Amino acid sequence: MTKRFVIAIILLVLIGGGLVGFNMFRDQMIEQFLADRPVAALPVETVLAEEVTWQPSLSAIGTVNAAQGVELTVEAAGIVREIAFAANADVEAGQTLLQLDDEVQQADLTAARSQLNLERATLAREQELQSRGVASEARLDQTRAAFDAATAQVARGEAVIAQRRLIAPFNGTIGLPRVDQGAYVSPGTTVATLQDLDTMRVDFNLPEQALPSLFIGQRLHVRIDGDTREFEGEITGVDPRVDPGSRMVAVRGSVDNPDRALTPGQFARLRVDLPEEDGVITLPQTAITISLYGDFVYAVREREDDPDTLEARQVFVSLGRRDNGQIEVVEGLEAGERVVSSGQNRLSNRAPVTLSDTQAPGATR
Repeated sequence: MTKRFVIAIILLVLIGGGLVGFNMFRDQMIEQFLADRPVAALPVETVLAEEVTWQPSLSAIGTVNAAQGVELTVEAAGIVREIAFAANADVEAGQTLLQLDDEVQQADLTAARSQLNLERATLAREQELQSRGVASEARLDQTRAAFDAATAQVARGEAVIAQRRLIAPFNGTIGLPRVDQGAYVSPGTTVATLQDLDTMRVDFNLPEQALPSLFIGQRLHVRIDGDTREFEGEITGVDPRVDPGSRMVAVRGSVDNPDRALTPGQFARLRVDLPEEDGVITLPQTAITISLYGDFVYAVREREDDPDTLEARQVFVSLGRRDNGQIEVVEGLEAGERVVSSGQNRLSNRAPVTLSDTQAPGATR
């Protein structure tokens, strides 16, 4: 019984050893086969790291407003007799937009004018009598004072009547009427909104660090949601005070709006141009690989032992500013180096590569 058990153990050991030896022999042969097999070069798209004229900019978000915009209100109380405008109509400065009832005020003005005519005639008679030496100087002064008071009453009556008309203060587009004909309104009641839509302003904020770079007349670009166009403008004002709470500085710009695509109250994305800089090395942001060890690119260089073969070299770089899909390379690359812009996820350091037939935009083959 013991003899059979020993024989069984010996057989199991021989079989296990044979399997282990076979697996080791197989793995060795596969490794040798792969080692003798040449590594296939991977096709990649590349761009040249070139020195360019860099246009740095500041980005912000803001709000579009009309260059001139007011809520039109009445100065006096009364019944609306006439509404002389339609919604979204273009009006001119000085145009009458609304008229309140003014019968009582017109009557008062007529009485004041009659009194003025009487005082004018009385003053003329007193002046004639005084020239003959019949009237005293004191009586003439009293008559002249009465004439001046009558003149002031006429001016007051005309001013009261003018307050019962709503006049457009500037050229613009008027909004929806918020009162109806025949309604009673009190002072301060909003009648409509008037906006000058030909020129718009944009209000936005920038960090306090940007304050030294801002100046009046500086170019800015405005974009709004739902419109692919970029509207050009310039800075018209910079607040000289930094908000101590947010550490931001308020900035205002002016933008032409010839086709009235911009509307007051819209959300806007802005880009403010800074002075151009020469000799800046830039790359597309797609060429940069971010890792825990730092940012790097794959530079395509000739293999040291085989100049006819290209390989991807992992090069760590220091990055700077970003703008419009481009990124500044501060350190790590020299101008003229070819850098992989697509396909980096398949690469490793010193992997053989070939240039793809379809190069990335801006690449030099």
